[in-house]
Amino acid sequence: MHLFYSVRTPDILQQVTHSMPKAKMPANLTMADIARLAGVSPITVSRALAGSAAVRDETRKKIVRIAEEAGYRLNQAARNLRHQRSNTIAVVVEMTPSSTRPMSEPYPLALLGGIVQELSSANFTLSLSTLATFAAAPGAVDGIILLGQGMHNDAVADIERLGLPLVVWGAVRPDSRHVVVGSDNRDGGVLAADRMELLGRKRLVFLGDTEHAEVADRHEGFTSRLLDNGATLLGTVPCEFSFVAGHDAMQELLNQHGNQIDGVFASNDAIAMGAIRALAEEGRRIPRDVAVIGFDDSQSASFFVPALTTVRQHWNEGGRLLARKALAAIQGEHAESEEMPVELIVRSS
Repeated sequence: MHLFYSVRTPDILQQVTHSMPKAKMPANLTMADIARLAGVSPITVSRALAGSAAVRDETRKKIVRIAEEAGYRLNQAARNLRHQRSNTIAVVVEMTPSSTRPMSEPYPLALLGGIVQELSSANFTLSLSTLATFAAAPGAVDGIILLGQGMHNDAVADIERLGLPLVVWGAVRPDSRHVVVGSDNRDGGVLAADRMELLGRKRLVFLGDTEHAEVADRHEGFTSRLLDNGATLLGTVPCEFSFVAGHDAMQELLNQHGNQIDGVFASNDAIAMGAIRALAEEGRRIPRDVAVIGFDDSQSASFFVPALTTVRQHWNEGGRLLARKALAAIQGEHAESEEMPVELIVRSS
């Protein structure tokens, strides 16, 4: 449900329009406009409307009053300044569930388990939504955990305009405007390359879409290390995070390079399993002819035949970290981005 406050024209608005000529008065006020009218910085406005304890009560009340009087469309955090908090955090999943990539996959389900565990202990509830649904109707929440940055951070851009405390699962960057929790994807690529070196594999391929920042880091770590190891990257094929996409991408590479390929690094386990199926259909034996490494260590990785060697992400702890940092942000406390270690799980592939 969207919340709107009616536009009024009392004394405060008349005072405001004297300091800002009508010709320059925006039709839809932004947070920067409110900051200018209140004589504070935009970050102070953002914190005030989010209910941050870092802003003095007097300043916060002034900002909320100016926002109301000027007809600013207040977000849900501003409503919570006038009422009790909802004690609810929205978990927004960037991916669009489909028959080939259901919501029941380890991502995001395993992350959700850690989030629920941490929020429950803090007496907070969770509101789960997809990106498109939540962006259209944010509802009454105190903060947001976004699972997935999207290509070129487009998912983050869709959510940050709401002005609520935000924590993101994705690729950690020094210049990120938000708190980000994620795995050390680059090191995961390095671990995969070193495993290929140990197995004596020198003609390698990569499966995954590097338009996603996390996949780009995995690709960069893998390719930089295999070059150090004297191996060759025969090709990279972008594909979605699904079994079918992995199968088709592997088939494309086999058509191009045939029996030259002796190692495959896939950007997630579903892609890796699809690649194994395509290789088997061509009579390639795993791992005798081609070694295959995935990423995630999903539950099905150990049951697949052959059991999949993969880079493990610690999903549950990642979910708990996301929740802790979101709770801290809601309370106006300092929180920093954090990159979690990964480990190589060696199995039969």
